[in-house]
Parts: sequence; structure tokens; C-alpha cells
Amino acid sequence: MSITAGVTDTPGTTPATAALDVVIPVFNEERDLEPCVRRLHAHLSETFPYPFQITIADNASTDGTLEVGRRLAADLAGVSVTHLPRKGRGHALKEVWSASRAPVLAYMDVDLSTDLAALLPLVAPLFSGHSDLAIGSRLSRSSRVIRGAKREFISRGYNLILRGTLQARFSDAQCGFKAIRKDVANRLLPLVEDSGWFFDTELLVLAERAGLRIHEVPVDWIDDPDSRVDIVRTAVADLRGIARLGRALGTGRLPITELRAQLGRAPLAPVDGVPPGMTGQLLKFGAIGVVSTLAYLAIYAGLRLGVGAQLANLLALLITAVGNTAANRRITFGVQGTDGAARHHLQGLVIFGLGLGLTSGSLALLHVVTDTPHRLIELAVLIVANATATLLRFVMLRVWVFRRA
Repeated sequence: MSITAGVTDTPGTTPATAALDVVIPVFNEERDLEPCVRRLHAHLSETFPYPFQITIADNASTDGTLEVGRRLAADLAGVSVTHLPRKGRGHALKEVWSASRAPVLAYMDVDLSTDLAALLPLVAPLFSGHSDLAIGSRLSRSSRVIRGAKREFISRGYNLILRGTLQARFSDAQCGFKAIRKDVANRLLPLVEDSGWFFDTELLVLAERAGLRIHEVPVDWIDDPDSRVDIVRTAVADLRGIARLGRALGTGRLPITELRAQLGRAPLAPVDGVPPGMTGQLLKFGAIGVVSTLAYLAIYAGLRLGVGAQLANLLALLITAVGNTAANRRITFGVQGTDGAARHHLQGLVIFGLGLGLTSGSLALLHVVTDTPHRLIELAVLIVANATATLLRFVMLRVWVFRRA
């Protein structure tokens, strides 16, 4: 697909000398384009320490967007417009970023929902070489976000899906505020297949798998109530993209090993032979879980000699839950000292309550099926229920209780 360039008027700051190229992909934005570009241009002119370029990427608009872009390019130094006859935000970014000569590339949504004060912190680690990509995060603890409950739920749900399916560790895939080094873009962009909204996610997953460093910037973000994004259609397309990318990674179709060798940063050395990150945590959690389960079964069997099944289950779970939380706090997630210990144990008891509901519910269901189940059947049902509760426990410990660790 060829790029049809529009008017460019950049005296003193040409594409050849710009250190940063900020791309604004637009489709039928004739009303909002001019005030947003002028606001961005003024901010960069007043605060940005490097030469910059703003590229308006018109995605086959059918209104007056292209004419507005051409007028801005003629009026403002460092602004250019590119017309693409095909729709798709991902397609626009891929085409314009590939053609750009700036060493650092960025993009933002035309509505400027993100506070522009975050732009310099976003790109500074890329100029210094500290990081390879940078993303704005609306889900950081220090971010200040104003948006409806539906969008908040969808955003957090989508990122949980990414963590569960593609093992993504970045916090916010879809925030329209990202940057990448040009040399990294040259290697990754040819591998990104999506041309729509999943483009961001695919690029970030590839970068993460290649061992690149992704810098996250907490942002102040105000939802645009006039957004014309079709949430349902976008969600379906994203789920299809996750399935496609998962298959590509699983079958080895993507050259991840080669990318790691060329671009990836050397990982930290394992401590005591235990791999870092989630793999090491799983190994430690699993070992503690085995010990806890054996202790639970021994305590339950001993208590069952003198009390009913439900009370024995309650006491055995409570005793082992306290010990399990303490062991995972110290060993699995490396939290030392007494700071936050009370809160951690309180959260552990909440998780214990969920586990109790699973195991007690399983016992209650068993006794509905048969009035006098064999003791071995009781134990088998509890083992299955405990395995489910254990999986839930690890997820909640990792993403809730010890998230900062």
C-alpha cells in the first residue's frame, strides 16, 4: 500500500531533523482536528526540548478532515499530513512509522484525552536508551482517570484476559498514548498483522516476548463522551486477535528467539537456581501449596474423628490459610518485615473465605447427592475443590495481595 503524502510545511524542523514524530491517526475528525493539533503544537513548542514533527494520518476520511489537515500543515511549522486510502488505526501507524526518519516515534488519539504533561516522561526513557517502548497507563495506582463504569470494567477485564492468555505483564494495552524507538519499530512492525485496534496489543506482546523493556507512565485521562468506537465490535476483534496471536506464538511461527537474540535485554540471573518472575513464583507457590494441602488433610482427618465435616473443614482451612499466607508472603513474593503484614493476612482471610465457600459448597453438594458418603469420597471431593481454590488463591495473591511485590 503506497502512501499519498499531503502538504508539508516545516521550516527549521523537517522530517529529516525531527527527533520525535507524533502521529495522530484520524477518520472523519474535521471538527476536532484543528483545535487538538494546535493545542499539541503549542505544548510541544513551549515545553519540548527536542525538534519535533506532528504527522496527521488521515485514514480514508470522507468529510473535510484532509482539507483541515492540509491547512494545518501550511500554517504550522513541523506539521505534515499523510492521506491513506485505507481505514484502520493500526494500518496508519504502521505505514507512517515505517516511513518516518525520526529516532523516536509516538502516537496519541486526536481527542487528547491524555494530559499532555505526560508526553515528555513518556519519550524521555526512549531518548536515553533506558527503554525500548513506552505506554501511558490508566490503570496505574497513581493515574487519575475520569470515565464511565462500563469502559472501566471493559478495560480492566481486557487486561486480565491478556494476562491469563498471553501472559502479558504490561498494565494497559489500549491507552491511545504510546511511543517506540525507530530501530525497534523497524524490526517489529513487519511482524504485526492487525491493522485495527488490536495493533497496540500485538506490538506490545511481541516486544515483551522479544525481551524488550516497556516503560509505563501513569497518566491523567478524561474519557471522551463523543467517542465513536464500536465497543462490541472492537471487543470481538480483540478476542480474535488474541486467539490468532496465541496460535502464532504457540506454533513458533513468529521468530521470537531471533528477536530476543537481536534486540532483547539480558535477563537477571536466577537466585538459588529458581527462575525469576511468574515461573519462579509458581514453583515456590506450588511447593508451599503441597505442604499446606498435606497439613490441611492431616488436620481435617484428625478433627473429623470428633466433629462434623463442615466444622472440621472450617478449622483445617483456617489454620492452614494463616500459615499459607505467611509462607507465600515471605518465600513466594519476597515480602519481609512487618509493614503491611496485618493487611496481607486480612486479605488472605478474604481469599480463605472464597476457598471455604468452594470447599463447603462441594461438601454440601456431595451430601445432597448421598446422605452418608464414604470418607474417601469426601476426601476426593475436597481435593478437587481445594485444587480449584488453590488456583484462585495464587491469582488473587499475585494480582491483589502482593501486587506491588
